[in-house]
Amino acid sequence: MKKIGYGLSLIVLANFLFSCSGAKKVIENKTAQNEEITFQLTDTEKQERNQKEFEMFFVEALKQKMLGNVQATVQLLSRCMEIDSSSAVVLYELANIYAANGDLTHASPLLEKAVSINSENKWYKVMLAQIYQQQRKFEQASGIYSQLLEIEPENQEYLYTYAVLLSNAGKKPEAIEAYDILEKKTGINEQISIEKQQLYTSIGNEEKAFAEIQKLIDSSPMETRYLGVLADLYLEYGDGQNALKYYNKILEIEPDNGFVHFLLANYYITQGDYDKVIEEAKLGFKNDDIEIQTKFQFYMMLTSNREQTKITDQQAEEFVRILLDKHSDESLVHTLFAETLLLNNKLSEAREQLLIAVGIESNDYVIWERIFFIDNELQDWDELYEHSKEAISFFPNQPQPYFFNGIACSQLEKYDETIAITVEGLRYVVDNKQLQSQFLMLQGEVVYKLNRHDEAFKLFDSVIELVPDNYIALNNYAYYLSLAGKDLGKAETMSAKVIEQFPNNSTYLDTYAWIFFKKGEYKLARFYMQSALNNGGQDNPTLLEHYGDILFMLEMKDEAKQYWEKAKINGSDSKVLDSKISEQRYIEE
Repeated sequence: MKKIGYGLSLIVLANFLFSCSGAKKVIENKTAQNEEITFQLTDTEKQERNQKEFEMFFVEALKQKMLGNVQATVQLLSRCMEIDSSSAVVLYELANIYAANGDLTHASPLLEKAVSINSENKWYKVMLAQIYQQQRKFEQASGIYSQLLEIEPENQEYLYTYAVLLSNAGKKPEAIEAYDILEKKTGINEQISIEKQQLYTSIGNEEKAFAEIQKLIDSSPMETRYLGVLADLYLEYGDGQNALKYYNKILEIEPDNGFVHFLLANYYITQGDYDKVIEEAKLGFKNDDIEIQTKFQFYMMLTSNREQTKITDQQAEEFVRILLDKHSDESLVHTLFAETLLLNNKLSEAREQLLIAVGIESNDYVIWERIFFIDNELQDWDELYEHSKEAISFFPNQPQPYFFNGIACSQLEKYDETIAITVEGLRYVVDNKQLQSQFLMLQGEVVYKLNRHDEAFKLFDSVIELVPDNYIALNNYAYYLSLAGKDLGKAETMSAKVIEQFPNNSTYLDTYAWIFFKKGEYKLARFYMQSALNNGGQDNPTLLEHYGDILFMLEMKDEAKQYWEKAKINGSDSKVLDSKISEQRYIEE
């Protein structure tokens, strides 16, 4: 059966090859005929054929553009360019695609060419001007709007943009002139007058700067915003007396205007009258008509530059308490109060305010993280466990709540739960080796406590592979290896790397010393353990016991007993310490 099948396969293959060969000849003949036909086309016929192909490709390109297929659109437009490289509309469409992708370098020359080919099309010019503006080529952009205004001199939008571009290009007198023309068309306009005032101020024409604002006031005498601008302008020019006059005039017209108190507070800062600063600021914070965001911004202005405002911590807290009284339903105020309390190291009170804040605005993830860090700082593991668990319900895709929950589980000796929550949390860690290593390290610590040492060592290997400079992992791994008497050379290398970075850390020095102890190099062990004790470890029961062990191995038995007794006095929980003292000999735990 196999032989028959094989023979049939050869026959079929031969027939197929023969058929292909025949087909190839037919195709070659048809190609030759087509070439002959092409050769015989007239120039007019060729142009007509090219025009049809161009239209076909262009229509398909627009269709692909609507479907969002950018690559196909570019390819089709490129085919159009091969047929007609002087098509302004194709250049414009290609430029549009580049600009949409933020590639202004390629977009601008395409549009420049499109404008040179069809200078009558205003949309080409508008888009080119916009690209120039994004490239901060303000002079070139203003030049294009100058051309557009020749075509549409009554277009107020063009005229306003032209004035702004001239201003940005540093052509300030020309910008003022453009605004003047626009003002004749629109009448007195707040935006135009403010722009002109700023331009006059920048070129040092004080008289005309004031005249612009006075013009606004004359047009609307009861509009207090304009009085505020005039007062600010006087203050900018160092005329505090007139500034105060107009601030007070605002209060005459609008006695309940809360914002003017912030303006007055700012005025008194410039005058160095800090009691008045506090008085006016309080009045502003107490005002019910000012939005919380405005109050928050002014609070930040007052407290972020203490050298200028002279605001004390006590006064800052007083401001926050006013805000709390007026806006107790605002999450932002409780967060602000928490930050004030944290500056004074009032962790529990700060946490209480943050919990109120998330009670109002539960989807503010940043506040939840702040709570986790305070729980951790307070070593309040029960609260960290509950808070992180609650946060996971709100933010199931955020890895940090899982990590903090894992820390809490570990501290509460819920080891199986620690492993489960860290495995779950790792699923949401993306492109963050540092956080991934922290999850694995937490797993390693817990697995070690469950006496699954080999599994723990593999996890520590993964941690160090991810982040070779994770010094806590390096130290702990080295210490665990020394306790197991395993891979002591590897342990020494890791510990040495840590000591090189932190030569005065008593915990790390203890690890290094204990590795030498396990290697039987007792003199080196004594040297590094003495260094550990001299660098803050003199009351650490573990270090004291270790030093006693080292002294015993150096046959200094009386001194060894003294350090074992010191370890006990300092609260050691060693299971063999009492036996060491009573039997006066080293006993391995």
